[in-house]
Amino acid sequence: MEQNIVKARITFVDGGIINLDLFPDVAPITVNNFVMLCKSHFYDGLCFHRVIDRFMIQGGGFVWDEQHGLIQKHAEPIKGEFASNGVPNPIRHETGVISMARTPDKNSASSQFFICVATASYLDGEYAAFGKCSDEESVKTAIKYGKAKTGRWQQFSDIPFNPIIIKTIEIL
Repeated sequence: MEQNIVKARITFVDGGIINLDLFPDVAPITVNNFVMLCKSHFYDGLCFHRVIDRFMIQGGGFVWDEQHGLIQKHAEPIKGEFASNGVPNPIRHETGVISMARTPDKNSASSQFFICVATASYLDGEYAAFGKCSDEESVKTAIKYGKAKTGRWQQFSDIPFNPIIIKTIEIL
């Protein structure tokens, strides 16, 4: 399916690592946006603010501040690269796949992404999948984070009690 692969590595403050293969041939706008954000250090210090076991872990949009809670960091929206938005995308939302989060507006994805910790085929054709975990250890790390204990804060739910913080995301 994919010919070109861009390698990325998410390093977490707690030492966890998730290696990714990104597929610019499938989702060029999405991969280019993600790479640009990584190279500008946009993701450094952001947290995974939404964690649902047997579904996905989501991050890339908020800083966790001990006094103020979640503080949003904004990026420009991009075109959604998925079938229901007129863009062929054969990547299925299986365990280990990385995809862009969005609002109901199909062109609202910006910086937030999620990694599936289980198959979520109902997302196929509706969200811009753009890569997957490179190795089994990375999948295991994502699944481990997916089992974090969570709770509510203001209007947010599924927030890990112990913040899962991105140290950096490198393009290798």
